[in-house]
Amino acid sequence: MYNVSEVRPVVGETSVVKVVPVTSQNVMMANAMTPYTPRSLPSVFDQTATLQSSAVPSISAYKPQARPGAVPTKLPPVQQPKAYRIGVGDVVLLATPNADSALNEINGLLAAQNARQGYTVQDDGAIAIPTVGRVSIGGMTLEEAQSALFQKLVQSQIDPTFNLEITDFNSQRVAVGGAVAQPQLEPITLTPLYLDEAITAAGGVVAADPSYATVRLYRDEQTYQISANKLFAKNDIPKVLLQNGDRVFVDTEYSVELAEGYMRQELDLAKFQRDVLDEQRDIFQTRVEMDAVDRDYVYVFGEVKTQGRWPLPFDRTASLADAMFEQGGIQPVTGNPRRIYVLRKNRDTSSGAMGITAWALDAQNTANLLLATELQLRPNDIVFVASQPVTNWNRLISQVLPSISILGTANGIVN
Repeated sequence: MYNVSEVRPVVGETSVVKVVPVTSQNVMMANAMTPYTPRSLPSVFDQTATLQSSAVPSISAYKPQARPGAVPTKLPPVQQPKAYRIGVGDVVLLATPNADSALNEINGLLAAQNARQGYTVQDDGAIAIPTVGRVSIGGMTLEEAQSALFQKLVQSQIDPTFNLEITDFNSQRVAVGGAVAQPQLEPITLTPLYLDEAITAAGGVVAADPSYATVRLYRDEQTYQISANKLFAKNDIPKVLLQNGDRVFVDTEYSVELAEGYMRQELDLAKFQRDVLDEQRDIFQTRVEMDAVDRDYVYVFGEVKTQGRWPLPFDRTASLADAMFEQGGIQPVTGNPRRIYVLRKNRDTSSGAMGITAWALDAQNTANLLLATELQLRPNDIVFVASQPVTNWNRLISQVLPSISILGTANGIVN
Protein backbone atom coordinates (compact mmCIF):
# COMPACT_ATOMS: atom_id res chain seq x y z
CA MET A 1 0.00 0.00 0.00
CA TYR A 2 1.02 3.64 -0.35
CA ASN A 3 -0.14 6.77 1.42
CA VAL A 4 -1.39 9.89 -0.33
CA SER A 5 0.04 13.10 1.14
CA GLU A 6 -2.92 15.09 2.35
CA VAL A 7 -4.30 17.01 5.33
CA ARG A 8 -6.33 14.92 7.79
CA PRO A 9 -8.46 15.97 10.78
CA VAL A 10 -6.44 15.70 13.99
CA VAL A 11 -7.34 16.42 17.60
CA GLY A 12 -4.42 16.77 19.99
CA GLU A 13 -3.68 18.22 23.36
CA THR A 14 -2.48 21.56 22.06
CA SER A 15 -3.95 21.83 18.57
CA VAL A 16 -7.05 20.96 16.58
CA VAL A 17 -7.01 20.42 12.80
CA LYS A 18 -10.38 20.73 11.09
CA VAL A 19 -10.78 20.00 7.37
CA VAL A 20 -13.59 22.01 5.75
CA PRO A 21 -14.50 21.59 2.07
CA VAL A 22 -14.55 24.75 -0.03
CA THR A 23 -18.05 25.31 -1.35
CA SER A 24 -19.88 28.39 -2.55
CA GLN A 25 -21.44 28.76 0.91
CA ASN A 26 -18.25 28.06 2.85
CA VAL A 27 -16.21 30.58 0.86
CA MET A 28 -18.28 33.44 2.23
CA MET A 29 -17.95 32.01 5.75
CA ALA A 30 -14.16 31.64 5.39
CA ASN A 31 -13.80 35.25 4.28
CA ALA A 32 -16.06 36.58 7.04
CA MET A 33 -14.50 34.56 9.88
CA THR A 34 -11.13 36.29 9.54
CA PRO A 35 -11.60 39.99 8.67
CA TYR A 36 -8.55 41.54 7.08
CA THR A 37 -7.58 45.05 6.04
CA PRO A 38 -4.80 45.03 3.41
CA ARG A 39 -1.74 47.14 4.03
CA SER A 40 -1.86 50.46 2.19
CA LEU A 41 0.74 52.03 -0.02
CA PRO A 42 2.34 55.19 1.40
CA SER A 43 0.33 58.35 0.78
CA VAL A 44 2.99 59.53 -1.67
CA PHE A 45 1.50 57.10 -4.22
CA ASP A 46 -1.84 58.93 -4.03
CA GLN A 47 -0.33 62.36 -4.59
CA THR A 48 0.07 64.12 -7.89
CA ALA A 49 2.51 66.82 -8.90
CA THR A 50 0.28 69.88 -8.38
CA LEU A 51 1.26 73.15 -6.77
CA GLN A 52 -0.39 74.10 -3.49
CA SER A 53 -1.93 77.54 -3.32
CA SER A 54 0.75 78.68 -0.89
CA ALA A 55 3.44 77.61 -3.33
CA VAL A 56 2.33 79.90 -6.15
CA PRO A 57 5.43 82.06 -6.68
CA SER A 58 5.36 85.81 -6.33
CA ILE A 59 6.76 87.79 -9.24
CA SER A 60 9.63 90.15 -8.50
CA ALA A 61 9.10 93.82 -9.21
CA TYR A 62 10.72 95.38 -12.27
CA LYS A 63 11.27 98.87 -13.62
CA PRO A 64 8.12 100.73 -14.68
CA GLN A 65 7.42 100.88 -18.38
CA ALA A 66 5.78 103.53 -20.50
CA ARG A 67 2.06 103.21 -20.77
CA PRO A 68 1.25 100.94 -23.69
CA GLY A 69 -1.48 101.25 -26.24
CA ALA A 70 -4.52 99.03 -26.49
CA VAL A 71 -3.91 95.32 -25.97
CA PRO A 72 -4.92 93.22 -29.00
CA THR A 73 -7.48 90.58 -28.08
CA LYS A 74 -6.59 86.98 -28.82
CA LEU A 75 -8.89 84.30 -27.44
CA PRO A 76 -8.83 80.49 -27.81
CA PRO A 77 -11.46 78.72 -29.91
CA VAL A 78 -14.89 78.55 -28.29
CA GLN A 79 -15.51 75.21 -26.57
CA GLN A 80 -18.69 73.63 -25.23
CA PRO A 81 -18.69 72.23 -21.67
CA LYS A 82 -18.19 68.48 -21.41
CA ALA A 83 -19.01 66.00 -18.67
CA TYR A 84 -16.40 65.88 -15.90
CA ARG A 85 -14.12 62.85 -16.12
CA ILE A 86 -12.68 61.40 -12.92
CA GLY A 87 -8.88 61.52 -12.69
CA VAL A 88 -5.92 60.60 -10.51
CA GLY A 89 -6.09 62.21 -7.07
CA ASP A 90 -9.87 62.71 -7.02
CA VAL A 91 -11.63 61.40 -3.90
CA VAL A 92 -14.97 59.65 -4.35
CA LEU A 93 -17.56 58.69 -1.75
CA LEU A 94 -20.26 56.02 -1.80
CA ALA A 95 -23.32 57.62 -0.21
CA THR A 96 -26.34 55.56 0.82
CA PRO A 97 -29.84 57.06 0.61
CA ASN A 98 -30.99 55.26 3.78
CA ALA A 99 -28.22 55.26 6.37
CA ASP A 100 -29.98 52.78 8.73
CA SER A 101 -30.68 49.91 6.34
CA ALA A 102 -28.16 50.41 3.57
CA LEU A 103 -25.28 50.88 6.00
CA ASN A 104 -25.92 47.41 7.37
CA GLU A 105 -26.14 45.95 3.89
CA ILE A 106 -22.83 47.39 2.68
CA ASN A 107 -21.38 46.70 6.16
CA GLY A 108 -17.61 47.13 6.39
CA LEU A 109 -17.41 48.75 2.97
CA LEU A 110 -18.56 52.15 4.26
CA ALA A 111 -16.78 51.76 7.59
CA ALA A 112 -13.44 51.48 5.80
CA GLN A 113 -14.42 54.34 3.55
CA ASN A 114 -15.27 56.66 6.46
CA ALA A 115 -11.93 55.90 8.12
CA ARG A 116 -10.12 56.89 4.95
CA GLN A 117 -12.31 59.89 4.16
CA GLY A 118 -13.42 58.40 0.85
CA TYR A 119 -11.54 56.50 -1.84
CA THR A 120 -8.66 58.20 -3.65
CA VAL A 121 -8.18 57.48 -7.36
CA GLN A 122 -4.64 56.15 -7.60
CA ASP A 123 -2.00 56.36 -10.32
CA ASP A 124 -3.50 53.52 -12.37
CA GLY A 125 -6.96 55.13 -12.33
CA ALA A 126 -8.41 52.65 -9.83
CA ILE A 127 -9.79 52.87 -6.30
CA ALA A 128 -9.14 50.10 -3.77
CA ILE A 129 -12.21 48.94 -1.84
CA PRO A 130 -11.64 46.36 0.94
CA THR A 131 -13.49 43.04 0.34
CA VAL A 132 -14.31 44.20 -3.20
CA GLY A 133 -10.91 44.87 -4.78
CA ARG A 134 -9.66 47.45 -7.25
CA VAL A 135 -12.18 49.16 -9.52
CA SER A 136 -10.91 51.24 -12.42
CA ILE A 137 -12.88 54.49 -12.77
CA GLY A 138 -10.20 56.86 -14.09
CA GLY A 139 -11.27 58.68 -17.23
CA MET A 140 -14.95 57.90 -16.64
CA THR A 141 -17.82 60.28 -16.14
CA LEU A 142 -19.67 60.11 -12.81
CA GLU A 143 -22.44 58.08 -14.44
CA GLU A 144 -20.00 55.63 -16.04
CA ALA A 145 -18.08 55.20 -12.78
CA GLN A 146 -21.27 54.53 -10.82
CA SER A 147 -22.22 51.84 -13.36
CA ALA A 148 -18.77 50.20 -13.07
CA LEU A 149 -19.00 50.19 -9.26
CA PHE A 150 -22.54 48.81 -9.42
CA GLN A 151 -21.34 45.83 -11.49
CA LYS A 152 -18.37 45.20 -9.16
CA LEU A 153 -20.56 45.26 -6.04
CA VAL A 154 -23.04 42.87 -7.67
CA GLN A 155 -20.17 40.49 -8.49
CA SER A 156 -19.04 40.69 -4.85
CA GLN A 157 -22.58 39.88 -3.66
CA ILE A 158 -23.02 43.27 -1.98
CA ASP A 159 -26.31 45.16 -2.25
CA PRO A 160 -25.35 48.10 -4.51
CA THR A 161 -27.67 50.70 -3.00
CA PHE A 162 -25.55 53.84 -3.23
CA ASN A 163 -24.89 57.13 -4.96
CA LEU A 164 -21.42 58.03 -6.12
CA GLU A 165 -20.16 61.50 -5.18
CA ILE A 166 -16.86 63.29 -5.77
CA THR A 167 -15.79 64.95 -2.53
CA ASP A 168 -12.36 66.27 -3.54
CA PHE A 169 -11.52 67.46 -7.05
CA ASN A 170 -7.74 67.08 -7.27
CA SER A 171 -7.04 65.80 -10.77
CA GLN A 172 -7.82 68.90 -12.82
CA ARG A 173 -6.49 72.31 -11.82
CA VAL A 174 -6.10 75.81 -13.20
CA ALA A 175 -3.40 78.15 -11.84
CA VAL A 176 -4.36 81.80 -11.36
CA GLY A 177 -1.61 84.27 -10.45
CA GLY A 178 -0.25 87.74 -10.99
CA ALA A 179 -2.19 90.84 -9.96
CA VAL A 180 -5.02 89.08 -8.16
CA ALA A 181 -5.91 89.21 -4.45
CA GLN A 182 -5.34 85.48 -3.80
CA PRO A 183 -3.12 83.63 -6.29
CA GLN A 184 -4.17 80.00 -6.16
CA LEU A 185 -4.86 76.72 -7.87
CA GLU A 186 -8.54 76.38 -8.67
CA PRO A 187 -10.03 72.91 -9.20
CA ILE A 188 -12.19 72.08 -12.18
CA THR A 189 -15.38 70.48 -10.83
CA LEU A 190 -18.70 69.27 -12.17
CA THR A 191 -19.54 72.92 -12.84
CA PRO A 192 -17.65 74.36 -15.85
CA LEU A 193 -15.00 76.96 -14.92
CA TYR A 194 -14.73 80.09 -17.08
CA LEU A 195 -11.91 82.63 -17.28
CA ASP A 196 -13.74 85.56 -15.67
CA GLU A 197 -15.09 83.31 -12.87
CA ALA A 198 -11.59 81.96 -12.10
CA ILE A 199 -10.22 85.50 -11.66
CA THR A 200 -13.18 86.47 -9.47
CA ALA A 201 -12.63 83.36 -7.32
CA ALA A 202 -9.00 84.47 -6.85
CA GLY A 203 -10.17 87.77 -5.37
CA GLY A 204 -10.37 89.80 -8.55
CA VAL A 205 -7.82 92.07 -10.23
CA VAL A 206 -5.63 94.10 -7.87
CA ALA A 207 -4.08 97.06 -9.70
CA ALA A 208 -3.61 100.79 -9.19
CA ASP A 209 -5.01 101.37 -12.67
CA PRO A 210 -7.16 98.39 -13.79
CA SER A 211 -7.45 99.85 -17.29
CA TYR A 212 -3.90 98.61 -17.98
CA ALA A 213 -4.44 95.11 -16.56
CA THR A 214 -4.12 92.33 -19.10
CA VAL A 215 -5.37 88.78 -18.61
CA ARG A 216 -3.17 86.18 -20.30
CA LEU A 217 -3.99 82.52 -20.74
CA TYR A 218 -1.28 79.93 -21.46
CA ARG A 219 -2.48 76.71 -23.03
CA ASP A 220 -0.66 74.06 -25.07
CA GLU A 221 2.33 76.36 -25.70
CA GLN A 222 -0.01 79.07 -26.98
CA THR A 223 -0.56 82.50 -25.38
CA TYR A 224 -3.97 84.20 -25.44
CA GLN A 225 -4.78 87.61 -23.99
CA ILE A 226 -7.51 90.15 -23.39
CA SER A 227 -7.69 93.36 -21.39
CA ALA A 228 -9.32 92.93 -17.99
CA ASN A 229 -11.81 95.71 -18.65
CA LYS A 230 -12.96 94.10 -21.89
CA LEU A 231 -13.18 90.65 -20.27
CA PHE A 232 -15.46 91.82 -17.46
CA ALA A 233 -17.47 94.19 -19.66
CA LYS A 234 -18.77 91.10 -21.51
CA ASN A 235 -19.72 93.07 -24.56
CA ASP A 236 -19.94 90.46 -27.34
CA ILE A 237 -16.98 88.61 -25.78
CA PRO A 238 -17.54 84.82 -25.77
CA LYS A 239 -17.01 83.11 -22.45
CA VAL A 240 -13.64 81.36 -22.28
CA LEU A 241 -13.98 77.83 -20.90
CA LEU A 242 -10.91 76.77 -18.92
CA GLN A 243 -9.44 73.28 -19.04
CA ASN A 244 -6.97 71.23 -17.02
CA GLY A 245 -3.42 72.62 -17.06
CA ASP A 246 -4.37 76.18 -18.05
CA ARG A 247 -2.25 79.01 -16.56
CA VAL A 248 -3.95 82.37 -16.03
CA PHE A 249 -1.78 85.40 -15.31
CA VAL A 250 -3.07 88.93 -14.68
CA ASP A 251 -0.40 91.40 -15.77
CA THR A 252 -0.62 95.09 -14.85
CA GLU A 253 2.28 95.97 -17.11
CA TYR A 254 2.67 95.37 -20.82
CA SER A 255 5.50 92.82 -20.48
CA VAL A 256 5.24 89.47 -22.23
CA GLU A 257 8.64 88.48 -20.79
CA LEU A 258 7.41 88.97 -17.23
CA ALA A 259 4.34 86.82 -17.82
CA GLU A 260 6.37 84.09 -19.52
CA GLY A 261 8.80 84.17 -16.58
CA TYR A 262 5.90 83.43 -14.23
CA MET A 263 4.91 80.46 -16.37
CA ARG A 264 8.48 79.13 -16.37
CA GLN A 265 8.65 79.40 -12.59
CA GLU A 266 5.42 77.44 -12.22
CA LEU A 267 6.65 74.73 -14.58
CA ASP A 268 9.97 74.51 -12.71
CA LEU A 269 8.17 74.17 -9.37
CA ALA A 270 5.85 71.51 -10.76
CA LYS A 271 8.85 69.58 -12.12
CA PHE A 272 10.59 69.86 -8.75
CA GLN A 273 7.54 68.42 -7.00
CA ARG A 274 7.37 65.56 -9.52
CA ASP A 275 11.03 64.78 -8.88
CA VAL A 276 10.44 64.69 -5.11
CA LEU A 277 7.46 62.33 -5.52
CA ASP A 278 9.44 60.07 -7.86
CA GLU A 279 12.35 59.95 -5.43
CA GLN A 280 10.11 59.04 -2.49
CA ARG A 281 8.43 56.30 -4.53
CA ASP A 282 11.80 54.93 -5.68
CA ILE A 283 13.01 54.79 -2.07
CA PHE A 284 9.93 52.84 -1.03
CA GLN A 285 10.26 50.42 -3.96
CA THR A 286 13.93 49.86 -3.09
CA ARG A 287 12.99 49.13 0.51
CA VAL A 288 10.39 46.63 -0.73
CA GLU A 289 13.02 44.88 -2.88
CA MET A 290 15.38 44.70 0.12
CA ASP A 291 12.59 43.28 2.31
CA ALA A 292 12.84 46.29 4.63
CA VAL A 293 9.10 47.04 4.63
CA ASP A 294 6.51 45.32 6.79
CA ARG A 295 4.50 43.03 4.51
CA ASP A 296 1.87 40.32 4.89
CA TYR A 297 2.84 36.97 3.38
CA VAL A 298 1.37 33.59 2.54
CA TYR A 299 3.44 30.46 2.01
CA VAL A 300 2.99 28.16 -0.97
CA PHE A 301 4.45 24.68 -1.08
CA GLY A 302 3.73 21.12 -2.15
CA GLU A 303 3.26 20.11 -5.78
CA VAL A 304 3.47 23.59 -7.29
CA LYS A 305 5.96 24.83 -9.85
CA THR A 306 7.50 27.40 -7.49
CA GLN A 307 7.43 26.97 -3.73
CA GLY A 308 8.07 29.93 -1.49
CA ARG A 309 6.83 33.00 0.29
CA TRP A 310 4.39 35.22 -1.62
CA PRO A 311 3.60 38.79 -0.45
CA LEU A 312 -0.01 39.86 -0.24
CA PRO A 313 -0.66 42.95 -2.41
CA PHE A 314 -1.17 46.47 -1.14
CA ASP A 315 -4.64 48.06 -0.99
CA ARG A 316 -6.56 44.95 -2.01
CA THR A 317 -7.23 41.38 -0.98
CA ALA A 318 -5.76 38.39 -2.83
CA SER A 319 -7.43 35.07 -3.60
CA LEU A 320 -6.21 31.49 -3.59
CA ALA A 321 -6.14 31.63 -7.40
CA ASP A 322 -3.83 34.68 -7.28
CA ALA A 323 -1.25 32.87 -5.14
CA MET A 324 -1.46 29.62 -7.12
CA PHE A 325 -0.92 31.19 -10.51
CA GLU A 326 1.66 33.72 -9.30
CA GLN A 327 3.71 30.70 -8.19
CA GLY A 328 3.35 28.95 -11.55
CA GLY A 329 0.30 26.81 -10.83
CA ILE A 330 0.02 23.09 -10.01
CA GLN A 331 2.66 20.66 -11.27
CA PRO A 332 0.86 19.04 -14.24
CA VAL A 333 2.23 15.51 -13.59
CA THR A 334 2.72 15.23 -9.85
CA GLY A 335 0.14 17.67 -8.46
CA ASN A 336 -3.24 16.46 -7.30
CA PRO A 337 -5.94 19.06 -8.11
CA ARG A 338 -8.39 17.17 -5.90
CA ARG A 339 -6.39 18.07 -2.79
CA ILE A 340 -5.63 21.79 -2.60
CA TYR A 341 -5.56 23.17 0.92
CA VAL A 342 -5.42 26.56 2.60
CA LEU A 343 -4.19 26.09 6.17
CA ARG A 344 -5.22 28.88 8.52
CA LYS A 345 -4.62 29.32 12.25
CA ASN A 346 -7.50 30.24 14.51
CA ARG A 347 -7.85 30.41 18.28
CA ASP A 348 -10.37 28.09 19.88
CA THR A 349 -11.65 30.34 22.65
CA SER A 350 -13.51 27.52 24.43
CA SER A 351 -10.48 25.26 24.99
CA GLY A 352 -7.64 27.70 24.57
CA ALA A 353 -6.02 25.39 22.02
CA MET A 354 -4.48 26.63 18.80
CA GLY A 355 -6.82 25.52 16.03
CA ILE A 356 -6.00 25.00 12.37
CA THR A 357 -8.66 25.07 9.70
CA ALA A 358 -7.76 23.35 6.44
CA TRP A 359 -9.97 24.73 3.69
CA ALA A 360 -9.95 21.89 1.11
CA LEU A 361 -10.63 22.60 -2.55
CA ASP A 362 -11.40 19.79 -5.03
CA ALA A 363 -10.48 21.31 -8.38
CA GLN A 364 -10.77 18.09 -10.37
CA ASN A 365 -13.94 19.67 -11.68
CA THR A 366 -12.53 22.74 -13.47
CA ALA A 367 -15.66 24.72 -12.61
CA ASN A 368 -14.59 24.61 -8.94
CA LEU A 369 -11.58 26.76 -9.83
CA LEU A 370 -14.01 29.68 -9.71
CA LEU A 371 -14.18 29.10 -5.96
CA ALA A 372 -10.41 29.66 -5.82
CA THR A 373 -10.97 33.18 -7.13
CA GLU A 374 -13.47 33.85 -4.29
CA LEU A 375 -11.50 32.39 -1.34
CA GLN A 376 -9.53 35.30 0.10
CA LEU A 377 -6.10 34.74 1.61
CA ARG A 378 -5.03 36.02 5.01
CA PRO A 379 -1.55 36.73 6.44
CA ASN A 380 0.46 33.57 7.28
CA ASP A 381 -1.90 31.26 5.39
CA ILE A 382 -0.23 28.15 4.00
CA VAL A 383 -1.29 27.01 0.54
CA PHE A 384 -0.53 23.32 0.07
CA VAL A 385 -1.05 21.11 -3.00
CA ALA A 386 -0.91 17.35 -2.34
CA SER A 387 0.73 14.87 -4.71
CA GLN A 388 -0.91 12.29 -6.94
CA PRO A 389 -1.04 8.69 -5.60
CA VAL A 390 1.14 7.51 -8.49
CA THR A 391 3.70 10.17 -7.56
CA ASN A 392 4.19 8.61 -4.12
CA TRP A 393 4.46 5.18 -5.76
CA ASN A 394 7.05 6.40 -8.28
CA ARG A 395 9.07 8.01 -5.50
CA LEU A 396 8.98 4.74 -3.53
CA ILE A 397 10.16 2.78 -6.59
CA SER A 398 12.94 5.33 -7.27
CA GLN A 399 14.19 4.74 -3.71
CA VAL A 400 13.89 0.91 -3.89
CA LEU A 401 15.42 0.33 -7.35
CA PRO A 402 18.97 1.35 -6.40
CA SER A 403 18.86 -1.15 -3.53
CA ILE A 404 17.63 -3.92 -5.83
CA SER A 405 20.36 -3.09 -8.33
CA ILE A 406 23.03 -3.29 -5.60
CA LEU A 407 21.67 -6.67 -4.37
CA GLY A 408 21.63 -8.05 -7.89
CA THR A 409 25.23 -7.01 -8.45
CA ALA A 410 26.27 -8.62 -5.14
CA ASN A 411 24.54 -11.91 -6.03
CA GLY A 412 26.32 -11.96 -9.36
CA ILE A 413 29.66 -11.60 -7.70
CA VAL A 414 28.90 -14.39 -5.18
CA ASN A 415 27.68 -16.77 -7.88
